[in-house]
Amino acid sequence: MRRTDREQLHDGLIAQHHYLGYTQPVGEHLKYLVFSGGRPIVCCTFSSSPRHIGCRDRFIGWDASTRRANINLIAYNTRFLILPWVEVKCLASHVLSRIVHRICADWEALYRHGIYFIETFVDTERFAGTCYKAANWKYLGLTTGRGKDDLTHKANRSIKAVWGYPLREDFREILTRVHG
Repeated sequence: MRRTDREQLHDGLIAQHHYLGYTQPVGEHLKYLVFSGGRPIVCCTFSSSPRHIGCRDRFIGWDASTRRANINLIAYNTRFLILPWVEVKCLASHVLSRIVHRICADWEALYRHGIYFIETFVDTERFAGTCYKAANWKYLGLTTGRGKDDLTHKANRSIKAVWGYPLREDFREILTRVHG
Protein backbone atom coordinates (compact mmCIF):
# COMPACT_ATOMS: atom_id res chain seq x y z
CA MET A 1 0.00 0.00 0.00
CA ARG A 2 1.94 3.00 -1.27
CA ARG A 3 0.73 6.49 -2.07
CA THR A 4 -2.95 5.78 -1.45
CA ASP A 5 -5.65 6.98 0.93
CA ARG A 6 -5.07 3.80 2.90
CA GLU A 7 -1.43 4.75 3.37
CA GLN A 8 -2.56 8.06 4.88
CA LEU A 9 -4.94 6.14 7.16
CA HIS A 10 -2.11 3.78 8.21
CA ASP A 11 0.23 6.70 8.95
CA GLY A 12 -2.43 8.59 10.90
CA LEU A 13 -3.32 5.56 13.02
CA ILE A 14 0.36 4.95 13.81
CA ALA A 15 0.81 8.64 14.68
CA GLN A 16 -2.21 8.63 16.98
CA HIS A 17 -1.95 5.21 18.64
CA HIS A 18 1.62 3.85 18.52
CA TYR A 19 3.76 4.73 21.54
CA LEU A 20 6.63 5.79 19.24
CA GLY A 21 4.37 7.78 16.92
CA TYR A 22 4.88 8.00 13.18
CA THR A 23 8.14 8.63 11.38
CA GLN A 24 8.63 8.27 7.65
CA PRO A 25 10.26 4.87 6.99
CA VAL A 26 13.84 4.96 5.74
CA GLY A 27 14.62 3.73 2.22
CA GLU A 28 12.60 0.89 0.76
CA HIS A 29 9.46 0.16 2.76
CA LEU A 30 6.07 -1.51 2.82
CA LYS A 31 3.05 -0.75 4.94
CA TYR A 32 0.26 -3.17 5.80
CA LEU A 33 -3.19 -2.27 7.05
CA VAL A 34 -5.43 -5.15 8.15
CA PHE A 35 -9.21 -4.75 8.20
CA SER A 36 -12.03 -6.71 9.80
CA GLY A 37 -15.64 -5.88 9.14
CA GLY A 38 -14.57 -2.77 7.22
CA ARG A 39 -12.60 -1.34 10.17
CA PRO A 40 -8.83 -1.20 10.47
CA ILE A 41 -7.48 -3.46 13.22
CA VAL A 42 -3.70 -3.73 12.63
CA CYS A 43 -0.99 -1.49 11.13
CA CYS A 44 2.44 -2.85 10.28
CA THR A 45 5.45 -1.20 8.63
CA PHE A 46 8.65 -2.69 7.22
CA SER A 47 11.62 -0.66 6.00
CA SER A 48 15.28 -0.90 5.11
CA SER A 49 17.26 -2.49 7.92
CA PRO A 50 19.67 -0.70 10.24
CA ARG A 51 23.32 -1.12 9.28
CA HIS A 52 24.96 -2.42 12.43
CA ILE A 53 23.16 -4.92 14.63
CA GLY A 54 25.78 -7.16 16.20
CA CYS A 55 23.58 -10.08 17.26
CA ARG A 56 21.84 -10.13 13.86
CA ASP A 57 25.12 -9.98 11.97
CA ARG A 58 26.52 -12.87 14.03
CA PHE A 59 23.32 -14.91 13.54
CA ILE A 60 23.50 -14.46 9.77
CA GLY A 61 27.27 -14.93 9.65
CA TRP A 62 28.09 -11.51 8.20
CA ASP A 63 31.41 -9.78 8.15
CA ALA A 64 31.38 -6.01 7.57
CA SER A 65 31.88 -6.08 3.79
CA THR A 66 29.28 -8.81 3.18
CA ARG A 67 26.80 -6.94 5.38
CA ARG A 68 27.34 -3.75 3.37
CA ALA A 69 26.81 -5.68 0.12
CA ASN A 70 23.65 -7.50 1.27
CA ILE A 71 21.90 -5.29 3.82
CA ASN A 72 19.25 -4.50 1.20
CA LEU A 73 18.20 -8.18 1.25
CA ILE A 74 16.65 -7.93 4.72
CA ALA A 75 13.79 -5.80 6.03
CA TYR A 76 13.06 -4.29 9.43
CA ASN A 77 9.63 -4.30 11.08
CA THR A 78 9.65 -0.71 12.37
CA ARG A 79 6.06 -0.48 13.61
CA PHE A 80 3.47 -3.05 14.66
CA LEU A 81 0.21 -1.84 16.12
CA ILE A 82 -2.99 -3.55 17.11
CA LEU A 83 -5.47 -0.73 17.38
CA PRO A 84 -6.76 -0.02 20.90
CA TRP A 85 -10.38 -0.99 20.20
CA VAL A 86 -9.37 -4.50 19.10
CA GLU A 87 -9.37 -7.40 21.56
CA VAL A 88 -8.78 -10.63 19.68
CA LYS A 89 -6.72 -13.36 21.32
CA CYS A 90 -3.61 -14.36 19.31
CA LEU A 91 -4.28 -11.71 16.64
CA ALA A 92 -0.73 -10.32 16.72
CA SER A 93 1.00 -13.64 16.09
CA HIS A 94 -1.61 -14.56 13.47
CA VAL A 95 -1.04 -11.32 11.52
CA LEU A 96 2.75 -11.67 11.77
CA SER A 97 2.50 -15.23 10.45
CA ARG A 98 0.37 -14.10 7.52
CA ILE A 99 2.71 -11.22 6.65
CA VAL A 100 5.81 -13.42 6.53
CA HIS A 101 4.07 -15.52 3.89
CA ARG A 102 3.47 -12.58 1.58
CA ILE A 103 6.16 -9.97 2.23
CA CYS A 104 8.69 -11.54 -0.17
CA ALA A 105 6.35 -11.28 -3.15
CA ASP A 106 5.17 -7.80 -2.15
CA TRP A 107 8.75 -6.53 -1.72
CA GLU A 108 9.91 -8.04 -5.01
CA ALA A 109 6.92 -6.63 -6.90
CA LEU A 110 7.70 -3.12 -5.67
CA TYR A 111 11.51 -3.09 -5.52
CA ARG A 112 12.50 -5.79 -8.04
CA HIS A 113 14.64 -7.71 -5.59
CA GLY A 114 13.90 -10.26 -2.92
CA ILE A 115 14.37 -10.18 0.82
CA TYR A 116 15.43 -13.27 2.75
CA PHE A 117 15.25 -12.25 6.40
CA ILE A 118 13.15 -9.85 8.48
CA GLU A 119 13.88 -8.43 11.90
CA THR A 120 12.38 -6.26 14.58
CA PHE A 121 13.33 -4.62 17.87
CA VAL A 122 11.22 -5.03 20.99
CA ASP A 123 11.61 -2.52 23.80
CA THR A 124 12.34 -4.77 26.79
CA GLU A 125 11.14 -2.11 29.24
CA ARG A 126 7.63 -2.26 27.71
CA PHE A 127 7.15 -5.64 26.01
CA ALA A 128 8.29 -9.26 26.15
CA GLY A 129 8.11 -10.08 22.44
CA THR A 130 5.51 -12.77 23.05
CA CYS A 131 3.71 -12.29 19.72
CA TYR A 132 6.98 -12.65 17.79
CA LYS A 133 7.86 -15.80 19.71
CA ALA A 134 4.37 -17.20 19.08
CA ALA A 135 4.78 -16.45 15.35
CA ASN A 136 8.07 -18.47 15.33
CA TRP A 137 10.45 -15.54 15.11
CA LYS A 138 13.85 -16.24 16.65
CA TYR A 139 15.31 -14.25 19.53
CA LEU A 140 18.76 -13.07 18.38
CA GLY A 141 20.02 -11.04 21.35
CA LEU A 142 20.04 -7.46 22.62
CA THR A 143 21.02 -4.14 21.11
CA THR A 144 23.65 -2.04 22.84
CA GLY A 145 21.26 0.86 23.41
CA ARG A 146 23.58 3.26 21.61
CA GLY A 147 21.86 4.07 18.31
CA LYS A 148 23.37 4.55 14.87
CA ASP A 149 25.13 7.88 15.47
CA ASP A 150 26.72 7.00 18.83
CA LEU A 151 30.04 8.68 19.56
CA THR A 152 30.23 7.99 23.31
CA HIS A 153 30.13 4.17 23.28
CA LYS A 154 27.63 4.36 26.16
CA ALA A 155 23.95 3.42 26.15
CA ASN A 156 21.76 6.46 25.51
CA ARG A 157 18.41 4.75 24.84
CA SER A 158 16.55 1.67 25.98
CA ILE A 159 18.02 -1.70 25.13
CA LYS A 160 15.93 -3.66 22.64
CA ALA A 161 15.51 -7.38 22.09
CA VAL A 162 16.24 -8.30 18.48
CA TRP A 163 13.94 -10.87 16.87
CA GLY A 164 14.40 -12.27 13.37
CA TYR A 165 12.61 -14.47 10.91
CA PRO A 166 14.34 -16.29 8.03
CA LEU A 167 12.11 -16.16 4.95
CA ARG A 168 13.87 -19.10 3.27
CA GLU A 169 15.74 -22.12 4.59
CA ASP A 170 18.84 -21.13 2.59
CA PHE A 171 18.83 -17.51 3.83
CA ARG A 172 22.37 -17.74 5.25
CA GLU A 173 23.81 -19.05 2.00
CA ILE A 174 22.18 -16.19 0.08
CA LEU A 175 23.00 -13.45 2.59
CA THR A 176 26.65 -14.44 3.02
CA ARG A 177 27.29 -14.68 -0.72
CA VAL A 178 28.83 -11.66 -2.38
CA HIS A 179 26.34 -10.56 -5.02
CA GLY A 180 27.71 -8.92 -8.12
